Amino acid sequence: MTLRTDDSANEPLLGAHEPQPIRVENAAGQSAYFLICDHAGTRIPEKLDSLGLPEAEVQRHIGWDIGAAALALKLADKLDATVILQPYSRLVIDCNRPLNSPDSIAKISERTLIPGNQHISKNDAQKRRDEIFTPYHRRIREELDSRESRGQAMVLIAVHSFTPVYLDQKRPWHVGVLYNRDARLAHLLSAALRAEEDLVVGENEPYSVSDETDYTVPEYGERRKIPHVEIEIRQDLIADEIGQEAWALRLTRLLKTLVEPLKLL
Repeated sequence: MTLRTDDSANEPLLGAHEPQPIRVENAAGQSAYFLICDHAGTRIPEKLDSLGLPEAEVQRHIGWDIGAAALALKLADKLDATVILQPYSRLVIDCNRPLNSPDSIAKISERTLIPGNQHISKNDAQKRRDEIFTPYHRRIREELDSRESRGQAMVLIAVHSFTPVYLDQKRPWHVGVLYNRDARLAHLLSAALRAEEDLVVGENEPYSVSDETDYTVPEYGERRKIPHVEIEIRQDLIADEIGQEAWALRLTRLLKTLVEPLKLL
């Protein structure tokens, strides 16, 4: 297989028949909730020849957040919320990483070498930014700007999932609640989840949010001063529709009890 990672300067990365890097559902949602799913799919542009990876590798957690898109769509429906999802694999470009982050275009994920990212040219990297990262985030900004202009209340929910085992280490948490500087909603949600009594809840576990490693929360939650939280669900709990529905019902019930204390509606 020959990896074509440096197309001519005038040739786009995405073919005309390939999906746009943005999926918007329930665009007319009337509630304050606004959902984002950065790692919603496993699509790889055809010109990148699957990045040299077998399909089984791309379908693992290194390629996307398993179950997160389905959960986000169910949450959007139950909350009457708009949701924006990004369908290309994070191995092409990670839309929740600053562009200057070493993990923006990962050369290795967990223990898996990504052949198509090893010797990527500046031109190819720029195409991934211009055709996937930039339009995706432009659409999010447009939606947030529109809501602000019409005075619609906003609560930002970033939906992610995490693998039960990472680098041979089992992760005990059922759910992680992530935040950086603004912990208002995160602390309320953590307390509500712990009160369920059947959950192991991590605050900033198994990941934490920072300006260096994350894009969505710092850019849209903190800089815009929008109440926000990043939710991480363990993937084995939302790998099928039964789990996705159960978690969507649980999170809907809890989130609806939390917005009033924050005076968001």
